Amino acid sequence: MGQSADTLRRTALFDRHRSAGAKLVPFAGWEMPVQYEGIRAEHVQVRTLAGMFDVSHMGEIATSGPDAERFLQRLLSNDLTKLAERGAQYSVLCREDGGVLDDLFTYRLEGGRFLTVTNAANHEKDLAWFREHAEAFDVEVGDARDEWAMLAVQGPAARAALGSIAGGELPDRMRTAELELAGEPALVCGTGYTGEDGCELLIAPDGAAAVWDALLEREVRPAGLGARDTLRLEVCFHLYGNDLSEDRNPLEAGLGWCCKLETGCIGADALAAITSTQKLVPFAFTGPGIPRQDNAVAAPHGAGVVTSGTLSPCLEIGIGMAYVPVADVEPGTPIEVDVRGKTRPAEVREKPLVGQERPARPGAR
Repeated sequence: MGQSADTLRRTALFDRHRSAGAKLVPFAGWEMPVQYEGIRAEHVQVRTLAGMFDVSHMGEIATSGPDAERFLQRLLSNDLTKLAERGAQYSVLCREDGGVLDDLFTYRLEGGRFLTVTNAANHEKDLAWFREHAEAFDVEVGDARDEWAMLAVQGPAARAALGSIAGGELPDRMRTAELELAGEPALVCGTGYTGEDGCELLIAPDGAAAVWDALLEREVRPAGLGARDTLRLEVCFHLYGNDLSEDRNPLEAGLGWCCKLETGCIGADALAAITSTQKLVPFAFTGPGIPRQDNAVAAPHGAGVVTSGTLSPCLEIGIGMAYVPVADVEPGTPIEVDVRGKTRPAEVREKPLVGQERPARPGAR
């Protein structure tokens, strides 16, 4: 049973969403804007100019203390020793058996401090996991979710708009900077979840509206969770709960590049022994239809399943990601997808599905 409206959390920008005519829906315990003027229009705005997303529902975990790096090296799949100060790093959080608990971004701040951004639906679970394992380290783990509002400003014109309200130079991709935006202190991060350039902004909740209003004045238009999903899927970024789960490991999900097993992270031994029978691939329909999560897939060497699917606003065809047998992962491999009892022809494609001239960039949301 879903939560009632009076039990849902609201972000610091809720009134801005309501006044902008947003369609608000329950999402991971929050009342969030799924769209304003429409998913397609917002999608195109981000691909061609600039849009901004309220992603304040995401969680944050603060880690500090003498063992902070060693602690995170144990929990996270990537190599924290390679993360420079004011840098950003993508990783996954695994169980001992290699199942994925979450995918995360971690920022190394000054003074040996770290901030890790969790997916909204997983925040409490992740925080409990951090605290459980912290007992063996000299480290402080804090729930920082209520300390931050978070905005994602994305698109070809995003940096120009942000630069016009910034009190300093914006950070490069996968870097961070502490700046004032429209007079408000912010942690500005060169990360995103759309395949476009831009930044994600962590701001005190009482300062978020000033930044939002300043960006609106610079023709950065609001975009909702609906466009965020179609944008990330066109560039084949994973969504936890769809493409990642505790029942799947990061190697079959195509995330071996962020799993440095030599660090001895939790799950490393299990992952080293795994032989995957399926892999996650992007695909596109070669005829009509729109794929959806849990649609059955028939591939030349066996069965599979769709994890994410939508109609691509840029390609104007059905696209998605699916787990298929390892023998069927080559681009061009024909597959069939069962959409409500109708067989739809499709083929495995290279990633990203849109913007192949740009390198794919990981994102965690």
